[in-house]
Amino acid sequence: MYNAKVKNYRQEALKTRVAGADRFEIIQMLMAGAVEKMVLAKVAIEKKHLEAKSEHLSKASAIISALRGCLDFEVGGEVTENLYALYSYMLDRLLDASLENNPEIIDEVSTLLKEIKSAWDAIPHNVREQTLRENGADAHVG
Repeated sequence: MYNAKVKNYRQEALKTRVAGADRFEIIQMLMAGAVEKMVLAKVAIEKKHLEAKSEHLSKASAIISALRGCLDFEVGGEVTENLYALYSYMLDRLLDASLENNPEIIDEVSTLLKEIKSAWDAIPHNVREQTLRENGADAHVG
């Protein structure tokens, strides 16, 4: 009962954060969520909970796939192409990690995503605001 209440609270808190977030913040949340799912997958592998491992890696892969899917090739140029290739590589490696039950591969992907997130987090707030204004509400970022 307690866990259900905590889970419900977390879901409501997340909905509130997303509702008030701009696209940059949503991307940050997605990246953090993928890293969290990878940590949980590693723990599941170590405890030999293979069903949980599969669930967590599936969710991490879905997030990375969503990040890859929202890239805008018209705006991003070579950087976007490189990110697309890197996200694709990460997806392939997560599949390898799942098939091999290998936490070291998960660490590799997690490190790559953390580096991207670190760069994303370093974008100054004023640059974010300017980009949002210039690209309008329906532009895609990632």
